[in-house]
Amino acid sequence: MELWFTEKQTQSFGITAKIKRTLHTERTPYQKLDMLETEEFGNMLLLDGMVMTTERDEFVYHEMVAHPALNTHPNPEEVLVVGGGDGGVVREILKHDKVKHVTLVDIDGKVIEYSKQYLPSIAGKLEDPRVTVLVDDGFMYIAKAKQQFDVIMVDSTEPVGPAVHLFEKGFYQGIYEALKPEGIFVAQTDNPWFKADLIRKVQQDVREIFPITRLYVANIPTYPSGLWTFTMGSKTYDPLQVQKDEIPAIETKYYTPELHFAAFALPKFVLDLVK
Repeated sequence: MELWFTEKQTQSFGITAKIKRTLHTERTPYQKLDMLETEEFGNMLLLDGMVMTTERDEFVYHEMVAHPALNTHPNPEEVLVVGGGDGGVVREILKHDKVKHVTLVDIDGKVIEYSKQYLPSIAGKLEDPRVTVLVDDGFMYIAKAKQQFDVIMVDSTEPVGPAVHLFEKGFYQGIYEALKPEGIFVAQTDNPWFKADLIRKVQQDVREIFPITRLYVANIPTYPSGLWTFTMGSKTYDPLQVQKDEIPAIETKYYTPELHFAAFALPKFVLDLVK
C-alpha cells in the first residue's frame, strides 16, 4: 500500500507527495505539527497541513529571505528573525561576517525542538554563540522593541492561525519603529496565483510606512503555485542600487549577485499587483 500526503492549496487545487513514513505528529498549543519523510523531497515539516520546508528545496526560501536584505544593508550587525523556528534563515544569516548577533523569536517551541531533531541540516546553526533563541510572541516582541535592529526578517506561515497578525499594517508599523534609522525588513508574502489580494494589500500597507518598498520572487517547488513573493521595506537603502561587485562571495545554492537584481524583475501580472 502506498501512502501519499496532499496539501489542499485551494478548494480545487493541491500538491501531493509520496510518503515513506511519519516521523512525528503532534498538536501543539498553536498548531498541528507533522514531520514526514517523503520519497521526493526528504524530510518535510508541515504546520496545519501546509508545507513549511523540505530538505530538498529549503535552500531557495531561506537564501532569498536572508541575502537580498543583508547585501543591501551596508552594516547589518543586529538581525531579528520573527518565526523561522526551523532555523534555515538563521543559518543563512550567519554566513555574513558583518552580523554580530541574531535573535530568533518563534511562538511555538515545538517547531524549534523537532526541527533540531529531524531537520539538522536546516536547524544546525541555532546553537551558534551569535544566536539567541526565544520562544515568544513575535508580534508582541516587535511592539516592545525600539530602534534595536538593523534588519528584521519575518519568516512566518501563511496568514492563518498564530501568524495572522504578522500580515497587518500595525505589525509593519511596529517593525519600522523596531528598526534603526537605516533599517531594512523583509517578509515572505505568499504567491501571486492564489493570493493576489494579499500581496496587493501588503504592498499598499508597507508603502505607506517605508520610503522604499520592493517586491521580489523566487521559485519554490513545494509552495503553492511554485512562484513565491517577498516584500522588502527599507528606510534608506534600495536593493536595486547595490553595487554587484560589492556583494560578498558566500556559499549558496540559489542566490547569486546576478539573481539579486533579477529577482526584482517581475512578471507583468505580478508587476500589476504593485502598481
